[in-house]
Amino acid sequence: MKILHTSDWHIGNTLYDIRRYDEFSAFFDWLLSCITTKEVDVLLVAGDIFDSGTPSNRALSLYYRFLHLVADSCCRHVIITAGNHDSPSLLSAPRDLLRALDIHIIGSVTEQPDDEVILLTADDGTPELIVCAVPYLRDRDVRTAQPGESTDEKRENLVNGIRSHYHDVAERAEDIRRHLGQPVPIIAMGHLYTAGGNAGDGVRDLYIGTLGQVDAGIFPSSFDYLALGHLHLPQMVGGSPYRRYCGSPLPMGFNEAGQQKQVCLVRIEPGEAPVITTLPVPSFIRMERIRGNYKTVIAQLQELASECEPVLTEIIIEESLPPADIQEEIRKLSSHSLVEVLITKTTTLSSGLLRPEIPSESLAELSEIEVFRRCMDAHKTPEEDRRELIDAYTEILTGLFEEDTNAQ
Repeated sequence: MKILHTSDWHIGNTLYDIRRYDEFSAFFDWLLSCITTKEVDVLLVAGDIFDSGTPSNRALSLYYRFLHLVADSCCRHVIITAGNHDSPSLLSAPRDLLRALDIHIIGSVTEQPDDEVILLTADDGTPELIVCAVPYLRDRDVRTAQPGESTDEKRENLVNGIRSHYHDVAERAEDIRRHLGQPVPIIAMGHLYTAGGNAGDGVRDLYIGTLGQVDAGIFPSSFDYLALGHLHLPQMVGGSPYRRYCGSPLPMGFNEAGQQKQVCLVRIEPGEAPVITTLPVPSFIRMERIRGNYKTVIAQLQELASECEPVLTEIIIEESLPPADIQEEIRKLSSHSLVEVLITKTTTLSSGLLRPEIPSESLAELSEIEVFRRCMDAHKTPEEDRRELIDAYTEILTGLFEEDTNAQ
């Protein structure tokens, strides 16, 4: 079988106030072309279908149009799991209807592990593949809060809950394979953060810091391939080519501009190791970040303008007192070209948190936890107090994000 692994579409994502529907439409056209030319049998989408729990009508229209076209293609099965950005109820609402098209939706943790284990068969009923379709596991899904529980105990219980959940679905998959009496491959899906993974930029993680990060060793060895989502940078897990993040197909912000995006094509046969090929996703619109002092910014902007190519630009001025008329000069340069400047900002206000030995660093590139660490450095917080403060700050961030998710 040929399986295409993708994730983190984030349909509806915007760059400042720029809607990106044309980019998403172009990506779906490209993805459908890949499915057709590579004769893909199964499409796996490992979470964060939408950028928000309340996607716009246009975002929903793009999503359902794509599913309609895939159902009419050579692809015989589609399996979609929810990510932390998705609304489980919204994603699951049409699942009974979509199942008739061999499109399986797992929006949230189910009461029985069986509901997350999907046996895919050929047209003649021959078993071909078992998929453990695990959605994003929220704290409340896998852990029961205990009075007086410390942060370390919360962390340990959360990781144990995630490990137990994967163990349960793997056990069910193995039961099915034993019952079939055939070496049917088992693939698992997930949307989480593995320890040691490179989050890159643009990842808004519910579990900040070390809370909720799982070691690669929690995944059962019975999985022939592990298709993960959540981290936007393509990467292997624990050095294994059979456990992968495919990454987001579009850059989710200027911090990801210039990254080569990809999807993973997995060819798998019973009793054999999977053969994995990465397919580079084309750039559907050029994105550039210009940074430096006044003279550097103007020179780079002039160079971009001379190339006569559409480009979205973010400008970061690393100068404490840039000329008062720089905004007007930037506007004039961009107004007579195909360069669109989305925002111009300076690093003056954040200079106290930036490392002087890293001249290209900006506050936009730092995570919430890293900014907090820099603040502790600035205030000379004793080392023995830092762990407890970071854990407390992590809990605050987690609570704020859960409130935001529930409101959506």
